[in-house]
Amino acid sequence: MENVAVLCAHLAKKVERMSSEKDKFQSPLPQVTLMCYSVYHPRQPVMYNPSITLVFQGRKIGYLGNKVFAYDPKNYLMLTVPLPFECETFGTAEHPVTGISIRIDAVMLQDLLIEMGDEGFSHQADHSSGITSGLLDADILCASERLLDVMEKPLHAKVLGPQIIREILFFILTSENGGALQALVNRHTHFSQIAKALRKIENQYAQALSVEQLASDVNMSVSAFHHNFKAVTSTSPLQYLKNYRLHKARTMMVYDGIKASSAAIRVGYESASQFSREFKRYFGVTPSDEIARMREENILNLAETVFGS
Repeated sequence: MENVAVLCAHLAKKVERMSSEKDKFQSPLPQVTLMCYSVYHPRQPVMYNPSITLVFQGRKIGYLGNKVFAYDPKNYLMLTVPLPFECETFGTAEHPVTGISIRIDAVMLQDLLIEMGDEGFSHQADHSSGITSGLLDADILCASERLLDVMEKPLHAKVLGPQIIREILFFILTSENGGALQALVNRHTHFSQIAKALRKIENQYAQALSVEQLASDVNMSVSAFHHNFKAVTSTSPLQYLKNYRLHKARTMMVYDGIKASSAAIRVGYESASQFSREFKRYFGVTPSDEIARMREENILNLAETVFGS
């Protein structure tokens, strides 16, 4: 464990340095996002895409329903479906939260599973939920160190980076959380059926989607769909759709400079006033106050404020 702590400290300094050079450093790997948070962020709604978040210094806490997930130098956080939840970040200028987020590529994962065959899956955790945490061990950390090394050289990143990401996926697949990753690409599980419904919401969130339609698309009864949907996301289908729309609207307002009324229409609201009420109920502030807060805190580049983490 001492070696793990030393390695985490080394990686934290490396990420902090690379983040401080963000004006001249841009991640050459679209799958990988650097994280460096030098201030405390109270518990607030965030939206992660399927990803693995590794924290080398400091800590973040995720809240989903009555579940609490810590991700820190001992534990990584993994999401296998796009999932809105709440996050609290404990960062200071002297001790920033530093780490990386790796987006899960389903094609890469499927290719890896085909190559592995039936070997290496002796530990299968419960994979009914779309979020889980696991032990951040020396194998993952050593691969992360090599990943950060190649990211400083564009050609190395292009050629070697995907292989190192594949290696990190391999270590998780052969851990107790392997079942959660397998379920993402296994077409014959309830989890994969719900994942399919989530992809439809992701692609058609602005349209009038009904629970009956979503259930029919994945060959489930409405009651079974409700049950399995909540098992994966810890919320109902309609609440998930509403939260997804609100996050999308926030992203549009921040990154595209779109006014709240226009963003509301783009994500499927017919009433701008209803959008503003639900936005304030969900985020705790009005749309204009939320955008001002994000800009003031300079968090426009944080992984959880967009959908690519």
